[in-house]
Amino acid sequence: MTGSSRLFPASPWTPLEMSPFGGWGLLSAFLALLCCTGSGEEAFEVRMWPEQLMVESGESQVINCSTTCTQPNAGGLETTLHKTLLEEQAQWKLYEVFNISQDTDVICHFTCSGKQESRSLNVSVFYPPKQVLLKLWPTLVAVGKSFTIQCRVPSVAPLEGLTVTLLRGSEIVYNQTFVGTTLSPQEAMVTHNTTAHREDDRHNFSCRAEMDLRSRGGDLVHSVSDPQALDVYEPAQDSQTVIIITVVSVLLFLFVTSVLLCFVFGQQWHQRRTGTYGVQAAWRRLRWAYRA
Repeated sequence: MTGSSRLFPASPWTPLEMSPFGGWGLLSAFLALLCCTGSGEEAFEVRMWPEQLMVESGESQVINCSTTCTQPNAGGLETTLHKTLLEEQAQWKLYEVFNISQDTDVICHFTCSGKQESRSLNVSVFYPPKQVLLKLWPTLVAVGKSFTIQCRVPSVAPLEGLTVTLLRGSEIVYNQTFVGTTLSPQEAMVTHNTTAHREDDRHNFSCRAEMDLRSRGGDLVHSVSDPQALDVYEPAQDSQTVIIITVVSVLLFLFVTSVLLCFVFGQQWHQRRTGTYGVQAAWRRLRWAYRA
């Protein structure tokens, strides 16, 4: 038929002409349908700040919940703690949680296009070294004698990361870093024995407790004890030693005196004997002269 569209090919081996809305168009539409399947559930993320959190027992903390979803349907913060919403916009909410007295988890969640995502934050509680107690005994010690330095840090947790340092002035005498995962507050104690020196009485002793929480999202917390002085004296000589020294000295004196006396008496005896022989010789000479 002249001027009419060809609905079938003249030959069964002649392929149909591809139009923009023919087979290729159907294939494209099918692929687009596959790609768009599930597009109603847009991929998004939920974020929290801070990412790590360690607070002192009883403190409050501000927590931010945010999402990459541009138009979330709902969102919020789930926790057993008392909370207050401070401020919010479409993609974030700022909360304050109060009276954190034990380790807990808080959960931030958002719903976007019917899909919900959440993120959890573990909140850890620590007990700082508020009190550091130093003790020296005895407080009066002789040079060369031993004495004990003891430092106690009550009600502190966690022990892991706690370092207790004993100081003489600014010089470190001894330090100890604790290990352990116990989260309940307990006492940390360091005891060190050392020898007294003459210069120890010119310096104050002290104890420093330092808790490093930076790896857990906290800070570097430290506290120092009140300084204490050590009285050092030169030891007096032992009475038995004094007696021995006195006896030895007397005996030495007597020995030297006896030697001197013997020497003096010997000289006098020699002189007397020499004088007697001289008189006798003189008499003999006189007698011989008279006879002659």
